[in-house]
Amino acid sequence: MGTFRLHFGLLGLISLFVASPVSANEPLLPLPNIDTGLDLRKARLGKRLFQDPRLSGNNTVSCASCHVLQRGGSDHKVVSMGVDGTLGEINTPTVFNSGFNFRQFWNGRSKTLEDQIDEPLTNPKEMHSTWDEALPKLRNDPQYASVFATLYPDGLNSRNVKDAIATFERALTTPNSRFDRFLRGDNTILTQNEQLGYQSFKAFGCAACHQGLNVGGNMYQTMGVMGNYFKDRGTPITAADLGRYVVTHDEHDRHVFRVPSLRNVALTAPYFHDGSAATLPKAVATMAKYQLGRTLTREQVAAIVAFLETLTGDTPAILLDRSTEAQNP
Repeated sequence: MGTFRLHFGLLGLISLFVASPVSANEPLLPLPNIDTGLDLRKARLGKRLFQDPRLSGNNTVSCASCHVLQRGGSDHKVVSMGVDGTLGEINTPTVFNSGFNFRQFWNGRSKTLEDQIDEPLTNPKEMHSTWDEALPKLRNDPQYASVFATLYPDGLNSRNVKDAIATFERALTTPNSRFDRFLRGDNTILTQNEQLGYQSFKAFGCAACHQGLNVGGNMYQTMGVMGNYFKDRGTPITAADLGRYVVTHDEHDRHVFRVPSLRNVALTAPYFHDGSAATLPKAVATMAKYQLGRTLTREQVAAIVAFLETLTGDTPAILLDRSTEAQNP
C-alpha cells in the first residue's frame, strides 16, 4: 500500500474536529448557510473582473472562459482552451467552493486564491498576459477607476484586482444541498439508495480522503495508492501527471495531488487531473480500484453515484445578484 499523505490546513482541521451536533459522528460537514462576512461590494467588482477578457493578452479569454459559472464552475472539457485556441495541460477544477480548499491547483502550488491568480494570467497557454499589459486596459475603463478608488485607498493595482477576484471566488459557495439538509437532521430527504450509497462511501474508505466541509480539498494523496494508475492508463506520462513533484522535487511527491472537493461533482465531468474519466460512474469505479483496492459491483457504483448527486447545492447567491453595485458601489 502506498504512503498515506495527509496535510491539513486550518479549514481542514476545522472540518474534522468542529461539527454541529447533528453531524458530530459524521466525516462530512454541511456548508454554512450564513453570511460569510465578505465585502459584497468587492465580490461584485470581482465578479465583473472574473468575466472580463481584457485580463488576457488578446482580449478574448476571461477567468470565466474556463471556469464557466453556469456549468458548475468548470468547462466540461478534458483540458481548457486558452488564447488563440491553445490547449492547456491539465483538467480545470471547479472554482465553486474553492475558498474552502487548503491549497489551490491540483499540485497545491498556491496557498491562497489571491496567489493563484497570477499563474493563469501569465501562462502562455491560458490568458498569456502580464500585469503591465492588463492594468492599463482596466485603468482606461472609467467605471473600474471609480470603483477601485472607492473600495481601495491605493486604487487600481494588481494586488487589489487579485483581492477583488478572490473575494468573488470565496462567495461562490453552494450550500443547502440535499445532503447538507440530511446532515442537519432531515432524515427523510435522501432515498434509501442514496443513504446506502453514503454508507458505502464511508464503509469502503472514500471518506478517508473526501471528508470535512468541502468533501475533500483539505489534503494531498497519491494517485494510485493500490495500483499503478499511470501504467494502466496506457498513455505517456506528462508533466501534469507528476503532481506535487513539480513543486517539491521530492520523489515521495511523485503523482501526489490535492484531493478534489466532491461538492457539485455531478456537474463537473470529466474527472481527475487528466480528465480521463468521462462519467461519474467511471470515476467512482476507477477510484475504488486504484485508491481502495476494490472492484465494485454495478449496483454499488450506482448507489455511490446516487449519493454523490445529492452533493449538488444551490446556485451561489452572488451569481443571482443582478445589482449594478460593482459599477456604482
